[in-house]
Amino acid sequence: MRALIGLLLLIASANCMYSSTSDVIELTPSNFDKLVTNSDHIWVVEFYAPWCGHCKSLKPEYEKAATALKGIIKVGAVDVDEHKSFGSRFGIEGFPTIKIFGVNKKKPDSYNGARTADGLVTEALRVASKKAKEALGGKSSGPDSKSSDSKDVVELTDDNFDKLVMNSEDMWLVEFYAPWCGHCKNLAPIWAKAATELKGKVKLGALDATVNTVKGSQYEIRGYPTIKFFAPGKKDSDSVSEYDGGRTTSDIVNWALDKLSENIPAPEIVQVTGEKSMKEACDDKPLCVISVLPHILDCQSQCRNEYLEIFKVLGEKYKKKMWGWVWAEAGAQPDLEEALEIGGFGYPALAVVNAKKMKYSLMKGSFSEDGINSFLRDLSYGRGGTAPLKGAELPKIYETEAWDGKDGQPPQEEEIDLSDVDLNDKDEL
Repeated sequence: MRALIGLLLLIASANCMYSSTSDVIELTPSNFDKLVTNSDHIWVVEFYAPWCGHCKSLKPEYEKAATALKGIIKVGAVDVDEHKSFGSRFGIEGFPTIKIFGVNKKKPDSYNGARTADGLVTEALRVASKKAKEALGGKSSGPDSKSSDSKDVVELTDDNFDKLVMNSEDMWLVEFYAPWCGHCKNLAPIWAKAATELKGKVKLGALDATVNTVKGSQYEIRGYPTIKFFAPGKKDSDSVSEYDGGRTTSDIVNWALDKLSENIPAPEIVQVTGEKSMKEACDDKPLCVISVLPHILDCQSQCRNEYLEIFKVLGEKYKKKMWGWVWAEAGAQPDLEEALEIGGFGYPALAVVNAKKMKYSLMKGSFSEDGINSFLRDLSYGRGGTAPLKGAELPKIYETEAWDGKDGQPPQEEEIDLSDVDLNDKDEL
């Protein structure tokens, strides 16, 4: 009997992503409410599937975060593949999904930060700090105000400012505030909403200049709130200037997008020749536009370049969206075509993928500049149907040769040398 129980436990353990010795606590429908929703602890919870490639990639970082937070914040994981109905309770649509159960356990915050131990620990501690301040009898001040969902505003300090802002090539808007400042409190929900609308395009940060006096002094902060603009690209003292726009969400967003369009080039139209080219073009992009063009023997260089020229024109038009743009030759990436249902309508074909939500939308209209523009415009306005990616992960990408820009050449038929063949011997022929 003991042997049978041991075998069952071994089988159960084999199916779990995290072992019994891990600092990540296994959660199930039977213990979730007792441990998480009905407790006073803050919880970081991953909803995963054992077969999910992104979940497997996250595992070492997630375990590292769990160890770092041990005794401070609880870290758990739910196998939604095994407990399928449980995922719908929290609106889980893709894997891995990470939620932080903080002040309001009925409405956990979705974690959309970096999939690293450092990112997870930083956000978990921010939520803990927010909860502690509220327990003191007042709302958190500045960008962490309870009146706004500030998860997309990056908390900056003297210690992390240079690493996150000055050493990056991203465009930044940074608010320097004081906790007691009334105008800062009024700006907090506006700043948070603007950060969410600009996510993936422009980064918004906030720094308490009364605590982080080094940066407050360096940037000559005299009043609160003060907003500084840090241009994209390599940064130095000339990269920073004053924000001179309005103080509404639309003012901030439009000002930032105008600055962005002045500084960013049109996106490169990248041929998918392997995993690396796909990742570099599409990772961390809000959407990725993927086209599959006819084989070079069916559409020679002039024909192919005409299609690529359409993408360049549209890439320029939609460059503020910060989308990725890639293409592949028909048949070169069969798993990608199958996942996006490309090929059934012939070539060329086009689909748009949201890698974070693991959803895609297939274009079924005219493959022309007007047709593609109409399709992309609808997507940018939130219109058009979407479907989940099969397996909730991006398909395998194969290594292929890059196109040399030339016409395709049909394979040469080998000529048979009949000089040594006896034409009277039928068997030799």
